[in-house]
Amino acid sequence: MSYPSRRRLLTAVVGPSALALAVSGLAIGAQAPVSLARSAPTGQDCLAAVGSGPADQARQRVFTAAAETYRVPASLLLGVSYMQSRWDDHGRFSSTSGGYGPMHLTDVDTDAVSGGKGERSRAVSDGPEALHTVDVAADATALSQSRLRSDDAANICGGAAVLASYQRELGRPVGERTSISAWQGAVRKYNAAADPAGFVERVFATIKAGEARTTNDGQRVDLAAHPALRVPAAPDQGMSAADEENVDCPNWLMCEWIPAPYEWYGEPNPYAYGNHDLADRPNTMDIEYILIHDTETSYDGTIRLVTNPRYVSWQYTLRSSDGHIAQHIAPENVAWHAGNWYVNMHSIGLEHEGFAAQGAEWYTEAMYQTSADLVAYLAAEHDVPLDRAHIIGHDQVPGIAPAYVRGMHWDPGPYWDWEHYMDLIGAPIKPDRRSRSDVWTVTPGFEDNQQVVTHCDSSGTCRPQGTNFVYVHTEPDASSPLVKDIGLRPDGSNSTRHVSDIGARLAAGQKVVVNDRIGDWIGVWYLGQQGWVYSPKSDPVVLPSDGPTVTPKPGAETIPVYGRAYPEASAYPAEIPYQTVIPMQYTIKAGQEYSLADAEIQTDYYYSKTYDYGPEVAMDDTQVVGETKYYQIWFGHRFYYVQADDVVVSE
Repeated sequence: MSYPSRRRLLTAVVGPSALALAVSGLAIGAQAPVSLARSAPTGQDCLAAVGSGPADQARQRVFTAAAETYRVPASLLLGVSYMQSRWDDHGRFSSTSGGYGPMHLTDVDTDAVSGGKGERSRAVSDGPEALHTVDVAADATALSQSRLRSDDAANICGGAAVLASYQRELGRPVGERTSISAWQGAVRKYNAAADPAGFVERVFATIKAGEARTTNDGQRVDLAAHPALRVPAAPDQGMSAADEENVDCPNWLMCEWIPAPYEWYGEPNPYAYGNHDLADRPNTMDIEYILIHDTETSYDGTIRLVTNPRYVSWQYTLRSSDGHIAQHIAPENVAWHAGNWYVNMHSIGLEHEGFAAQGAEWYTEAMYQTSADLVAYLAAEHDVPLDRAHIIGHDQVPGIAPAYVRGMHWDPGPYWDWEHYMDLIGAPIKPDRRSRSDVWTVTPGFEDNQQVVTHCDSSGTCRPQGTNFVYVHTEPDASSPLVKDIGLRPDGSNSTRHVSDIGARLAAGQKVVVNDRIGDWIGVWYLGQQGWVYSPKSDPVVLPSDGPTVTPKPGAETIPVYGRAYPEASAYPAEIPYQTVIPMQYTIKAGQEYSLADAEIQTDYYYSKTYDYGPEVAMDDTQVVGETKYYQIWFGHRFYYVQADDVVVSE
């Protein structure tokens, strides 16, 4: 089994808040009265071993001290923590599977196992210990449970103590110089609160490749690569013959087959069926996009929805706690997931357990990695380009007509780390300029790009965390209003910083045409208007790029944009009603220029309105193919289509 490189380096931006965090993380607090052998190291011993140094390297020093105190290989401790939390500290808040802190120490109430929308998804285990590693850590360190949950330094010491405890229980040697490979059993036991399939080998793959990043609270952590380390194979999970026959998934991901129903439920109404359509992609329709969603409910709730014939559908669901993948629909069939039938026709949908307004709490490293492996596999299988014009969020899908724009979705939201995700897929967002060009790619970073966002909770606030976008202003001034999006706000008011308001956001990986520069501000064309983005030369949020652009043909004052690339009226046979291609409320004005995302757009419409009763009954499924040529362009936060006859393409 081979793994893509996981190494990624980011520039740390550290301020006074990071210093305060580092100091508080090392403070000595109350201890629980626990009986321990006198010779056993305690949590206080671990904390006392942490030396002084730069504030933004405090967490690295804690990992080193914890490894030495409990005689765990430091690289192993870093690898386990990376897969559990990416070394982030979420304070007193637990993850989606009941884990706290960088080491994801668990404290799960089995009575709180998830149900419907809004509830946390809790992993269930055969044994109580796996659900309560906070208790195990408290026993091993003599630190209080509350401190182990809320103090990042204590949490790391506790995680090291738990790993050492499991290693001894398994009769394996303990020691900093012990072979990392000798710790496989302890690592597997450490993650037993979730499905352990794939966890051990992902930890080892991370150690083999190495990692480096700046955490959500400004801590710089490095894991050196161990290129000679052998990555163990995933355990055989006993996949059924039915699973092997139906799943379209890399073998090592061990995807589960949970079929979405293709079912007729409305006799005698032939239109009453669900929850997807049968097709023959890519033999008829190209698969152009892989679409990233979040579920806005728990994993279990999502499975209940996709197996309901009266609901909508998607091809795959990914669980937050461990990245487990369930497949529901074969890629050749058309799922109902994008809110745009043309995009449905040409896409594969992946739902990720989580809530867009909460972000990093749900978007775990385990889920990022399995999702990236699946996307890389599907893209290779279906010849989908590995760029942000084709690996897209639901928030990028255009409405089909002006009246539908306000109802389009905004997931996976501002907290999905596109730059990390594209790195994992093997298509990093980076400079690609080969010649002089005004095209630039948006690359704001993530951890140190904490844009102000509001209304994530009932109080109207959002917890500061990394974001994947930059705001577009009306003037080269941070105090100026954000640009307008007349589709989202027909009254002409300016866009806001509300978590769901994508009206003035350029997301990582999008390409824009830069038309001006004033100081640290760059001018860009955005939704048919002039916009301004703050991009200081010392820390730019765009990178020099290349690629063709489109501008209205000479003589045209404005040209329309479209939300779908349907055929012209003459292409439809008499028995299929013409699907009107309605111009959107946006236009491109003379002199404006936009980045061309794809010049090979398939002009078609898949007519499939009634249930397929079988070969004995004639079906109405027909693909209508047109001759009108469309281009896909980056236009605002979403992409749109223009007709080739309306524009001039410049290389």
